[in-house]
Amino acid sequence: MASSPVQHVTYGELVRLFVRMSLQSFGGPAAHLAMAEDEIVTRRQWLTRAEFLDMVAATNLIPGPNSTETMIHVGHKMRGIPGAIVAGACFIIPAMLITLVLTMLYVQYGAVPEVGSMLWGIQPVIVAIIAVAAYRLIPVGLKNVLLQSLFIVVLLLLYFTPIPEVLVMLGGGVVYAVATTLRARPTIAPALLLPLLGLPQLVQTAVTAVTPTVLDVFWYFLRIGSILFGSGYVLISYLQDDLVLNLGWLTNRQLLDTIAIGQFTPGPVLTTATAVGYVVGGIPAALVATFAIFLPAFVLVIATAPLIPKMRSSRFFSAFLDGVNAATIAAILVALIRLASEAFSPLEPGELAIGGVGLVPVALAIVTALGMVRFRRNATWFVVLGAVLGIALGLL
Repeated sequence: MASSPVQHVTYGELVRLFVRMSLQSFGGPAAHLAMAEDEIVTRRQWLTRAEFLDMVAATNLIPGPNSTETMIHVGHKMRGIPGAIVAGACFIIPAMLITLVLTMLYVQYGAVPEVGSMLWGIQPVIVAIIAVAAYRLIPVGLKNVLLQSLFIVVLLLLYFTPIPEVLVMLGGGVVYAVATTLRARPTIAPALLLPLLGLPQLVQTAVTAVTPTVLDVFWYFLRIGSILFGSGYVLISYLQDDLVLNLGWLTNRQLLDTIAIGQFTPGPVLTTATAVGYVVGGIPAALVATFAIFLPAFVLVIATAPLIPKMRSSRFFSAFLDGVNAATIAAILVALIRLASEAFSPLEPGELAIGGVGLVPVALAIVTALGMVRFRRNATWFVVLGAVLGIALGLL
């Protein structure tokens, strides 16, 4: 039985939080989850860290964008199905509108607006936000030696091998569950999760035309949203194979530009679908593409959210979630390592740098981490600080 919604969190509070996060959550899925942990667990205390980690773990078991699905889970926990719709829509729509406007400018003027300096200032802040989130989650997610050992193994696998993230996550959960409950008998049947596996087969590609209709766009992005595991960055490989090589909807240049728009706008990375839709079919196709790619996330989260408490009541599945949680922390740290190398580069070659590491971005990351941990300041202020500093230094 699903846990009852938390009634003291109003719809207005959900709207205000997730609209603001949509407008300020730069940096991709890992950064989105880090900001969500700061806002929802640390500042508002709507959830415990254990509950938040369980939601993140549950999103790794289903297709769709993990960070967006976590926001939908939070809304569902707070206010049931209406809350899930409100939280998800408020996280998606503002970012979609920004993406749509920038894509219209791109189509009109033939170039993506230059925001390099602003992003340079934001990147070290994002690295610090992710680091703080990992720091806070470690005591909850790595609570014994076996989980700590699993964390190290997963970290090495994700960093040094090309094994898909979702397989490593699921494998971590299975290994820990088997290791800790070998003699236990699960109290929830694995068959409860099996219907989800058939969803990708229910949605087939219905597009073959070089000049797509709005319906073609809808079916294509609905299929992608139904089979896309892992982070939203996996979308890029799908678009390259399908839209450029097979369908001919976009050129390589158009694909790179639409991906760039999706990357440097805040909110879900999958709003890249908005940019693609506009390029191939104008505003109707942009809206349809956005709706279609996110629709499976809403359906799957609402369908699976009641299973999380049941999984926690089962010894086997509770251990499975613990294993996935440990793997999730490893994935966050891998993302942190990969982002840091770029985020700490100087704005211009030779500018206040030691060994290729810029002193200004390092200082900005340290200030952000100290401000969040020691003084409990909102991450939003540091994002704004980074953006303003980047723009100012870029003009000098």
